Amino acid sequence: MIKVSQNQIKDAKSFGKFYGHVVSTKTMTYAELCKHMAEHNSVYGEDVCLGVANKLQSCLLEQLLEGKKVQFGDLGTFYLSVKGTGVDKEEDYNIGVCINGLFLRFAPNRQDVNDLSSKTLKKKATLVNVKDLIEPKAKKPGDGEDQGGTDDQGDGPVNNDGGDAPVNP
Repeated sequence: MIKVSQNQIKDAKSFGKFYGHVVSTKTMTYAELCKHMAEHNSVYGEDVCLGVANKLQSCLLEQLLEGKKVQFGDLGTFYLSVKGTGVDKEEDYNIGVCINGLFLRFAPNRQDVNDLSSKTLKKKATLVNVKDLIEPKAKKPGDGEDQGGTDDQGDGPVNNDGGDAPVNP
């Protein structure tokens, strides 16, 4: 679902423009996901799915902390990255001081059956404006044909919740 909001940052070049942002109806818990997996005609129950998922989670973290990237089937690859500050001389670099954060990242697969590139996801998704769910209106000619959007240049993706456009939702 997409929520449209206007950029309210007065100093921004895009002040007053409207952007789309992905909104979620709910955050599915880990246990709910395991229950959902078990409901897909699986011979394994919710408890087995939860056990496998728990082991997968701990092993994934273990391998990442050992310095490995972890490919997660055709979905993509998990890896770690850091954010920090630089120093002028290598001998002045102190990991404890210069590393400000360690982050878990995910790079989606961009090939084969599960191509998770932005372009392919946009084609697969049925994007709905949240406002239309709250205030249904009569369809205008052309509504629904192009369910994706572009940025203000007309060539980029609908702004995702990664915050590509400076908007105050």
